[in-house]
Amino acid sequence: MKLHFSITAAEELRERRGGRYVLYSVCLEGFLLGKARYSQLRRWDAQVRRRLAVRHRAGVRGRGGTRLRSSSPFCAELRRLFGSKVPAFPPKFYLAMTESMADERRSQLEQYLQNVTLDSNITKSDVFIGFFRKLQQDTFKIKTQRASLDVYLADGSSIRLDIQTSDTAERILEVTSYKMGLSRELIGYFSLFFIQDHSDGALSVVKKVAEFELPYVSLQSMKELHCKLGIRKWYMDPSLDTLLMNCRASVNLLYMQAIQEIERNWVKPTEEEMQELGFLQKTANKVKFLELVREMQFYGYIRLDPCLCDYPEGPEKDGEEETLELRFEYRDSDTWQWITFYTKQAFLLSSCLKKIISEQMMKASKEGQETEVKMPEATKTSNKPSIQQKQVVSSSFIPRRRFFVQPNEEDCVFEKIREEDL
Repeated sequence: MKLHFSITAAEELRERRGGRYVLYSVCLEGFLLGKARYSQLRRWDAQVRRRLAVRHRAGVRGRGGTRLRSSSPFCAELRRLFGSKVPAFPPKFYLAMTESMADERRSQLEQYLQNVTLDSNITKSDVFIGFFRKLQQDTFKIKTQRASLDVYLADGSSIRLDIQTSDTAERILEVTSYKMGLSRELIGYFSLFFIQDHSDGALSVVKKVAEFELPYVSLQSMKELHCKLGIRKWYMDPSLDTLLMNCRASVNLLYMQAIQEIERNWVKPTEEEMQELGFLQKTANKVKFLELVREMQFYGYIRLDPCLCDYPEGPEKDGEEETLELRFEYRDSDTWQWITFYTKQAFLLSSCLKKIISEQMMKASKEGQETEVKMPEATKTSNKPSIQQKQVVSSSFIPRRRFFVQPNEEDCVFEKIREEDL
């Protein structure tokens, strides 16, 4: 899934020797991940291309099972072709940059970071993870060392972990799951989130933590928001609960989150349902509790903070409060309508919408496979799709929509910086 990278600022700095360079603020889902120079990103791009080419070459053998020489023309061609899977990196400027050239480079770097993450071979590689690990640590001046980290559960309790400050979210989620006894096969149904407690008792899910992100470092950089790290389920279809019922740890996690959402009035049971839930809670019948709450209004929703929307009428904005915009196209009856949300949780909202679509597509694909298995043999051999097949495709697949997350940008620009200063 495409990651929400943005470059929100570019500042001109001077080196001790008098040279000048540009530092770009690389943000992930609206929050500063690190600051990097053009030359750093350029060297990293070269490493990514080499790594992909080496991986591809390693799988190619000559006749008789012998490996091909890396210097052979064939391998050189492989490197050229395989490296082309990486999007083009913004070119160097050989003249002094003008204001428009500076903004063009910032935009090109932003687009490059967004596109390069489409390939999971890249985002899961040690070259990718290592670069952003170092970038985060260097930006916030946090060295690799042992530390304690609390991961909060929905009931307010926490699990204290002994970690390295350079541990990724993927690693921390694995350790948390191990401590809770969560089956490895079920880890993918949960994720780490940054959660914010407000003074009025409200709770906000700020953002989902990316797998390669360093939670310890991110928490230090978000101190002013008073965030904490929490574990919550990460799927939108409530029916998926049934896949987690044979694991005690996953049942406990779902149970605690369901109680939290009921207490905060995110889920709205009737008075009769509340009495039944109270009885099941007293008898500690968690599975039955979850079976009942699954049928209640708003269960399975992710609660977001109040926001503004321009549909069906334009929003009335008060003041100049900084916010983000999420735009997507929605089909209302037979017409397509552009809708804009104004919210600080635009990135999280976008992730939720994409999650819904991906789950619907997987569900439709599974239903299509089941239909094919049950189809009569005569129908299978026909080149024309059956009516039943057509219905599966048209009713279960959600049309792909376009998402735009537009952070407010206050970019610093500059005029006469030479390429060699970078």
